[in-house]
Amino acid sequence: MYPRFEKVSYEQFYESMSEIIDTEYKDELIKSAYESLSIPQRATKGSAGYDFKAPFTFTLEPGKEIKIPTGIRCYMPDNIVLFIVPRSGLGTKNRLQLNNTIGIVDSDYYYSSNEGHIMATLINDSRTNKTLTVEAGKGFCQGIFLNYFTTADDSSNGIRDGGFGSTDGNIV
Repeated sequence: MYPRFEKVSYEQFYESMSEIIDTEYKDELIKSAYESLSIPQRATKGSAGYDFKAPFTFTLEPGKEIKIPTGIRCYMPDNIVLFIVPRSGLGTKNRLQLNNTIGIVDSDYYYSSNEGHIMATLINDSRTNKTLTVEAGKGFCQGIFLNYFTTADDSSNGIRDGGFGSTDGNIV
């Protein structure tokens, strides 16, 4: 079985977006963003990364951060991990970074109560005082699948429920 990307449910997307959008037009904005979500794709046959598209237009002033609900989840077989990193052009030209440097999406995150909704907390680390705007539908980060190995004496048997930092306290 191979990894596959899917959209999260509208209800999950709405809940996540409601945390960052506070306007009288919130319902219309969230519905429009959800309807325009696209499954990550590679740009070329030689590309390692699957491009995640911005679900809405966002602007980041230097030193500011934003949490982006991608609307995407990913099924992965055991021993596969998805690394999330900024698209290289945005990182090089604008110093767009993930606040946690590299996002790691484990295979068991898919089964979390938030449907495995992949989030990206971005920061504009511009040292030249550049403001960055990413238009809705434009690629802003990419996901790269990697195989990993476990040790011969591995005895992990916990079950995750949650995302950022969940293996520190949300093991059931």
